[in-house]
Amino acid sequence: MKSTVKDVMTTRVIWVHRDASFREMAAALREHRVSAFPVLDKAGKVIGVVSEADMLTKEALDSEPEGMPGMITGILRRKEHEKARGITAGDLMTRPAITVTPQDTVEHAARLMYTRKVKRLPVVDENRHLVGIVSRTDLLAVFNRTDEEIRKEASDDVMLNEFLVDPKVAVQDGVVTLFGKPSTGPVGREIVRRIRHVQGVVAVRDRLSYPPEPGRVDVLADFPVD
Repeated sequence: MKSTVKDVMTTRVIWVHRDASFREMAAALREHRVSAFPVLDKAGKVIGVVSEADMLTKEALDSEPEGMPGMITGILRRKEHEKARGITAGDLMTRPAITVTPQDTVEHAARLMYTRKVKRLPVVDENRHLVGIVSRTDLLAVFNRTDEEIRKEASDDVMLNEFLVDPKVAVQDGVVTLFGKPSTGPVGREIVRRIRHVQGVVAVRDRLSYPPEPGRVDVLADFPVD
């Protein structure tokens, strides 16, 4: 069963309005020991996110003239200088906010974090109202499943119920090893693919004995022993 964002998110969220001052945000970061917070409009909808990095832009660039000589001028973008001159959350925030819903899968949230290079995602309802926040650490909670829980799902739910086969499944530290002989090569490869998506699986070791396939040329290769 796939875990959703609702299963791992934090519901107690520190947030600010778009007119919150730089000083207020700096104090909130220190007091609550957070590294970022969502920015809400007057209707309570998420419109952006202010992070430590956004605020450090002001510290690093605000005192430097935009036309300063040297290589740095070519590297710094005009947008960063504009942000450095900001004094409120609305000025400094990154927008639009990248968000997820409580019903999204943990896998989807992890993919968003990875591709968009962010450390946390505000969680919003269908009206974009804030209902929680999810961090990288929260997403890693899916790997807390025991080996027996993983083995049972892989064996019973996937192998028996979906593929009607009963190969041997071994699990150690979240690493699944598959033994047995699938009916066809495509079935075996689909089993491996499906097992990779079982919640909590760290890796899959394919030790299945594939039957010969007409027209398929097998290439012998030496693999290191695990």
